[in-house]
Formats: sequence, structure tokens, C-alpha cells
Amino acid sequence: MQCAFCGYKLNIDTKLMKSDVCPQCSRDLRCCRQCKFYDHHAYNDCKEVMAERIVDKERSNFCDHFVLRGSSQQKSNREEDARKALEALFTK
Repeated sequence: MQCAFCGYKLNIDTKLMKSDVCPQCSRDLRCCRQCKFYDHHAYNDCKEVMAERIVDKERSNFCDHFVLRGSSQQKSNREEDARKALEALFTK
């Protein structure tokens, strides 16, 4: 994974905090531009349809759907639980 602003290669193994910044350019890491769901051509610049609208895509935020672009971060337990419950509805 690398910084969306300067291209610096990031080695991050833990969950990002709102205050984390890139060691090279000092830009916020937990922002929309760093997220795998960020897409300038999508509605509200986000491919995650359930995400709340964030006006400033380059500033740190508290979006629940944030996943660092290029990371292999696991999906949240809430998403996994919802998927299991949905599958249980349709199994016989």
C-alpha cells in the first residue's frame, strides 16, 4: 500500500487512527482519498453505498466503512455477522 498523495510506501499492520499521518508528506491517512472505496466517478466519490457523505475527501474522518486502499484488512465483524444472518435466511 502507498500514500495516495505522495506515493510513499506504507507499512501499516494495525488499524489506522484518525490522527495518523503519512511519514513522508504528513497528510492524513484515514481519509477518503486513502480508502479503497474512493472513486471520483461514483456518487459522492464513494463506491460504498451505505457510507455517509463526507465533504472534504482529503481530511481525516470517522467513516465506518474506511478500508485502507491496497491493504488486506479484514472486514468488520458486523459485516460478517450480517452476511451470515442473510445466508441463514435463505438456507433450508
